[in-house]
Amino acid sequence: MRDNTYNSTFITYDDEATWLVTYADLMTILLVFFVLLYTLAFFEKENYRRAVETIKVEMEANENLIGLMELMEIPETMDTQITIEDITGLYSRDKSLFKKITKFARASSQKQNISTRILDGKVIVSVKGKALFNSGSTSLNSPAVSIFDEIIQILDDYPEYNINIKGHTDNIPISTDIFPSNWELSAVRATTVLKYLVSKGVNPKRLTATGFGEIMPLVPNNSESNRAKNRRVEFVLEKKQ
Repeated sequence: MRDNTYNSTFITYDDEATWLVTYADLMTILLVFFVLLYTLAFFEKENYRRAVETIKVEMEANENLIGLMELMEIPETMDTQITIEDITGLYSRDKSLFKKITKFARASSQKQNISTRILDGKVIVSVKGKALFNSGSTSLNSPAVSIFDEIIQILDDYPEYNINIKGHTDNIPISTDIFPSNWELSAVRATTVLKYLVSKGVNPKRLTATGFGEIMPLVPNNSESNRAKNRRVEFVLEKKQ
């Protein structure tokens, strides 16, 4: 009788402990699963990084692609992985706008005077002053009209973007009855562009115009070619908050 009681108790205890085996198996499977995910994520990121660096090396000699290189920068602290956009070819609105505006710049008859880039999440279109205004003037040249008309067509498809028009000059002082300094000249040029866009139907609520004079050069003002680069009007396109 004692033997039967003992055996019965032992069997009951053994049955109640079997869940530990299942639990241990589950934990092992989960551990393997997460290790696999981590390995794949690291592999994916490193492959993507190497691919981008290879492309950047090939692009460095082409200054027209500087904006695209900035778009592809990978901060060291960012855990970058390939997204659905990269796989499917679908782009965000920022990338789509940048792609269209860059395509226009490369195909334009004034392509030598137009450049595009991305900075701090904003799409920037820069047009050299010589394609827009005569020296010391704020009246638009005929090439400027064709440039602006094409830009307006693109911007019509992106009504959620504000357009900040920025006028820039070189560091050669100007002093006339109309423009006492480069500040006034750059501000009036930016406003002239703004007025043209409004006349073509662009919503004025999207527009601002600012003159920066000589204080934000792209390159040092140490040669005539550099000063020509600094004389420019920029369209800074930023999505509304």
